[in-house]
Amino acid sequence: MGKIIIEAMEFYAFHGHYQEEQIVGNRFLVDLEMETDLSTPARSDKLDDAVNYQQAYQIIKNEMRRTKSKLLENIGKRILDALYADMEGIEKATIRVRKLNPPMGGPIKSVGITMSRKQGE
Repeated sequence: MGKIIIEAMEFYAFHGHYQEEQIVGNRFLVDLEMETDLSTPARSDKLDDAVNYQQAYQIIKNEMRRTKSKLLENIGKRILDALYADMEGIEKATIRVRKLNPPMGGPIKSVGITMSRKQGE
């Protein structure tokens, strides 16, 4: 068992509770950890034996651009749903979604959520 980690994927998207956020947009950072069996691809050195990082990135990119969500929690759930629907070999996935410079009335670097799900949940 091991982890595949993709950190700080940056997206400009139109998610947020306030209408202005859905019009103007904001920057988001997304991190993904996928627990999987790394022994077979480590031996074979073949992409077909591995969980494909590029496929995971494309799924996240599509979900960030596809539908406007009011809550970060909804974005996280949609990403986890899509990862498990479209990919095999993920035992557990953890997604972290952060909104940079959120409109909260003061200087805040980011707000975010972290969600995890095991295969079959």
